[in-house]
Amino acid sequence: MRELYGVVGADNGGLLDVGDGNFVYWEVCGNPEGKPAVVVHGGPGSGCSPGARRYFDPERYRVVLFDQRGCGRSTPHASDPATDMRHNTTAHLLADMERLREHLGIDRWVMYGASWGSTLALAYAERHPERVSAVVIAGVTTTRRVETDWLYRGVGRFSPEQWARFRDAVPEAGPGGDLIQAYARRMEDPDHAVRAHAAAEWCAWEDAVLSLEPGGKPTPYTDRVGDARLAFVRICTHYFANAAWLEEGELLGGARRLAGIPGVLVHGRLDLSSPLDTAWELARAWPDARLEIVEDAGHKGGASTGARIVTALDEFARTA
Repeated sequence: MRELYGVVGADNGGLLDVGDGNFVYWEVCGNPEGKPAVVVHGGPGSGCSPGARRYFDPERYRVVLFDQRGCGRSTPHASDPATDMRHNTTAHLLADMERLREHLGIDRWVMYGASWGSTLALAYAERHPERVSAVVIAGVTTTRRVETDWLYRGVGRFSPEQWARFRDAVPEAGPGGDLIQAYARRMEDPDHAVRAHAAAEWCAWEDAVLSLEPGGKPTPYTDRVGDARLAFVRICTHYFANAAWLEEGELLGGARRLAGIPGVLVHGRLDLSSPLDTAWELARAWPDARLEIVEDAGHKGGASTGARIVTALDEFARTA
């Protein structure tokens, strides 16, 4: 099985002024003369991870990582209730990516993203196809309302006790109410205790959804603590309550704009968080994409998923 590359340190980085009082943290690693690539992290609101660097051959890639608005090392931080979330939308993130690309003098780059990162990478590639040489995405999502409704309601049939706790933490939603909206309102509450409790229950539910998967950390969401957890849940609920400011099915319908851009979609058969049908639909709509189903993995991935990602990126380092 293909191994990941060793840990590579960042060569340089900084904070980029992207307007509205926001500064986006970025870093670059690998070969300064290598093929440009960008890592689009998940969440939304997870922040970039040094582990993502290990998918790229450091001799052949110049890898850009960045923290999306409001999370990680970007400022202002969404954990601060004073941070204005009106300036944190999908359109803002896409504009930030373009500004970062221009700042670094990159003409075209290979895109890698997972989970929410796949949604944002697809949105970017469909709006700026001339700036994308190839795409690798894992845990494919497009953030349709049907997908978020499944994640925060439908999949509760597999874990009814845990889902009931998730639902009952926001009784104001009422029977059959919009749980995402209710959690989003809680994350705007001026009382820190209210926000902290909502964030804890949200993360507990996210972990419950992944609890049946083999491999991976048992509690990747509740392992977040303090400001990182508050920012993550505030950003997640903000985006999902607004359907990521995308029309329903927009990214699947716009996949025709990706014609000529090679892509690899890596998706675990056992992914209850983001069921396989979205990746399958995208592969049908994007003729230049190849769907690779990992039979023994779910949303958290694992060795088999990592090997597929590395192999695809190695391929595009040579050809894309």
